[in-house]
Amino acid sequence: MSHTPHDLHAEFPADAEILHRLKLEDRHFQTIADRYHELNRDIHRAESDIEPTSDDRLEELKKQRLALLDEVADIISKTKADA
Repeated sequence: MSHTPHDLHAEFPADAEILHRLKLEDRHFQTIADRYHELNRDIHRAESDIEPTSDDRLEELKKQRLALLDEVADIISKTKADA
């Protein structure tokens, strides 16, 4: 259990420039990034016992976060391929 938030720049440190550009230019990516940030915040608050939740709910949130990370990784890969 980690009490450190996992922002997208921490998850993809080599792709900071791409992440920044996508946040500015890609509405779909903005939606994904916002949802990721929201989920990440909820997970962090649950793990820190700021907002306790059930283990099942925490696992569901983590699965959703992983799915969004996969989607972000796909978008980054496609952006690199198009460059």
